[in-house]
Amino acid sequence: GTVTGKYKITPRPVTLTSASGSKTYDGKPLTNSNVTVSGDGFVDGEGAAYTVTGTQTDAGSSKNTFTYTLKEGTKAENYAITPVEGDLLVNPVTDKVTVSIEGRNATAEYDGKEHQVTDYDIVQNGISNKLYQATDFTIDRRAEAKGTDAGTYGMRLTADRFTNNNNNFTNVEFLVKDGTLTINPATLTI
Repeated sequence: GTVTGKYKITPRPVTLTSASGSKTYDGKPLTNSNVTVSGDGFVDGEGAAYTVTGTQTDAGSSKNTFTYTLKEGTKAENYAITPVEGDLLVNPVTDKVTVSIEGRNATAEYDGKEHQVTDYDIVQNGISNKLYQATDFTIDRRAEAKGTDAGTYGMRLTADRFTNNNNNFTNVEFLVKDGTLTINPATLTI
C-alpha cells in the first residue's frame, strides 16, 4: 500500500550581522556598511539588500544599526532571520593636547580711580591639535586684575583655573602666562 505522510519544511536559519569598527576620535563619523550573512545563508539567487545607519562620531560606542529588505522572489516565511548589530567604538584622543593662554595686560597712570584689565587670549596657533577648540574648555571665573594705587596687579591666572570639557580629549594641558595691570605713579608737573 501507499503511505501518505505529512512533512514540514523548516525555515533556513540566517543571521545578518552588521560590521563592528573602532578608531580614535578624528572629528569624522565612524561607519561601516558591511553586513555578513551566516547560518545556512540564503539559497542561490535569493537574498536581501541592506541599509546600514549606524554612526558614531564622539568618543563612546553605539550599535551599528541597520535594516534589510528581502530581494524579489525571496520569501520571508522560508527563512528564520536573526539580525545582529555590530559595535562602533570611538576612543578619545589620549595624546597630549596643549593650549597656550596669555592673560591680557594693561597700563594706566594713577588718577585715584580704579582701573582693570580683563580676559585672556589663546596664543596664535596655541592649540596643538586642530580638532580641539576654544569652546572645549572653560575658566572657573572671570579673568581680571584691578587696582587703584600705583603698582602691579596680577590676574592670578593659573592652569588649574581651566577645565577641559571635551570628552574626546583625555590629556589636555593648559600653558598659562598671567595677565597684569600696571598702574604707574602720576607724573607731577611743577
